[in-house]
Amino acid sequence: MAKVLEITELPRFSPRPSDSHKGMFGRVLVVAGSRGMSGAAILCSSAALRGGAGLVTAAVPESTWHVVAAGNPCAMTLPLINDGHGRLAIQAVEPLLHEAEKADVVVFGPGIGQAPSIQNLVTAFVSRCPKPMVIDADGLNGLGPLPSVLQDRKAPTVLTPHPAEFGRLNGTDTSAVQRDREAMAARFAEDYHVIVALKGHRTIVTDGQRIYRNTTGNPGLATAGAGDVLTGLIGALVGQWFEPFAAAQLGVYLHGFAGDLARDDIGEVAMIASDLLTYLPKAIQRHSNSKS
Repeated sequence: MAKVLEITELPRFSPRPSDSHKGMFGRVLVVAGSRGMSGAAILCSSAALRGGAGLVTAAVPESTWHVVAAGNPCAMTLPLINDGHGRLAIQAVEPLLHEAEKADVVVFGPGIGQAPSIQNLVTAFVSRCPKPMVIDADGLNGLGPLPSVLQDRKAPTVLTPHPAEFGRLNGTDTSAVQRDREAMAARFAEDYHVIVALKGHRTIVTDGQRIYRNTTGNPGLATAGAGDVLTGLIGALVGQWFEPFAAAQLGVYLHGFAGDLARDDIGEVAMIASDLLTYLPKAIQRHSNSKS
């Protein structure tokens, strides 16, 4: 593998035209949630909205759709057949593919659960979805170790694993990942033609040719649901036509920046994932107004 190029300059939002309408800023399909994990769908779709997406649809099991719909009325919901255990059934693949045709980007995986049937759903959908995707959490777990299905995708794919998820993807363990984070992430990204945002202290973003080392964030982000917020935010940026590497880069920066702003006001200990949604607008505004 050739030496990767270090990227330090951050992307920026373009000014919105005065005649803007919601169709100009991305249609995001969020596939998330299951019984007991409806919050993942709410946090992820809310982050896509806060990240500037024009239209967000949360595709969820029909047993949880009313909870998700009440969680944020600004997102649309698509209730789909469940498997009797509150998870999406394999029969949901065709409706999901139909809905994906209307979307600019698909955010896939937060809280969808873990079961053999979910693995089948993940493989079937990821292999056939023609749109850019951001895959996280149970979407990653469902891909299994060394997922060749990623190599066959034609559209861009962003993966947002934490070290344990990345270890499972890469056929290794968390300690091995942490010993060689940058090289392992870059090698995987190059081999599977994806962008990897490997989360953790100083999150790494790489496509195998470039690498960005994030400088924002703090231990307060070590809270359930924070990753769901990041995934939705990156999806919103892809939907606004940021190049996928740039979308992942800016997403991890703004996510950490929102966490830093929250820490400054309420501290690290009490921080929860929904606080990131509260502080994300200020993070975006400050970054947009900064000169560096």
